[in-house]
This record gives sequence, structure tokens and C-alpha cells, in this order.
Amino acid sequence: MNKLTSNIFTAIFLIITQVIIFNNINLFGYLNPFVYIVFVIYYPIKSDRIFFIFISFLLGLVIDVFSDTLGLHAAASVTIAYLRPIFLKISFGQAYIHQVIKFKNIDFKDKLIYISLLSIVHHLVLFSLEIFNFSKTLFIIEKSFMSSIFTITACILFSYLFKTNER
Repeated sequence: MNKLTSNIFTAIFLIITQVIIFNNINLFGYLNPFVYIVFVIYYPIKSDRIFFIFISFLLGLVIDVFSDTLGLHAAASVTIAYLRPIFLKISFGQAYIHQVIKFKNIDFKDKLIYISLLSIVHHLVLFSLEIFNFSKTLFIIEKSFMSSIFTITACILFSYLFKTNER
């Protein structure tokens, strides 16, 4: 199976899992994990960046259609897809600069930093756009960080349970 087919199946699986299972989980009434960002996290590094951002937009848009969130997930997905090279450089340094990152060979600490950065930014964008009220800034930050913890845990579990192609 080629990489494109594998990526399509991964995206479909994550969308179905997000929509059927994780959209129905509300920890403490308002915390949801967003595991579909695993696709953005592990998408091949040496791929066309414009295509990657477009695919991230489509992924977020499909989640928006099923979640009735009017483009919030699309905006958050595009943001983390666009900023991903910066977070790769912060997390992996020279390995990213020389394009030799293999996620299966990276130690847990670096992988955790990378997943955490993407997750926190995703949630901050998502909840800032959802709530869109400056007086609720502390609530946005609290909700973002608490949901990020849940998402980070779920993403790490997904990566170890399914050994995502470790691209």
C-alpha cells in the first residue's frame, strides 16, 4: 500500500474515531480530546507543504461538518499545520534541520514536547475562536490546557497502540 493510500485510511479512521467516540466524551462537562490531530502530528515531514496544509484544512472541515462547529477545527488544523516546521525545529533541532527525523527512533521526551506544543496551540486557536470573548481569556486558557492534557494522553496512546506509520 503506498503512502497516499495509507494516509487516506489513517485520516478516515481518525475522523470516524473522533466523530463516533471522542466527540461524545465530555470529561467534567467540557473537556474533549481531539485525536484527529494525530494525522497532522505524524504526517510525513518531507511532503509538499502546501498540499499538507490543504489536507489539514480538509481534515478540520470534515470534523467541523460532523461537529457543527462552523470552521473552528479547520482553522485550528491549518494553524498547527502551518506552524509545524517551527515546532519540529524546537522539539528535534538538528534532526529536523537535516531532515532525518524518524518518529520511531525519537525519545519519549522530545516526542512529548512536540505533541504538547501542537496540541496546546490547536486548542488555544480552537477555543479562542469558539468563545471569542476577551473577558473569558482565563477560561479559554484553562479549557485549552485541560483539554490539551486529555488530547496529549490520547495521542500518545494512539501512537503506541497503532504504531502510526512512524513517518
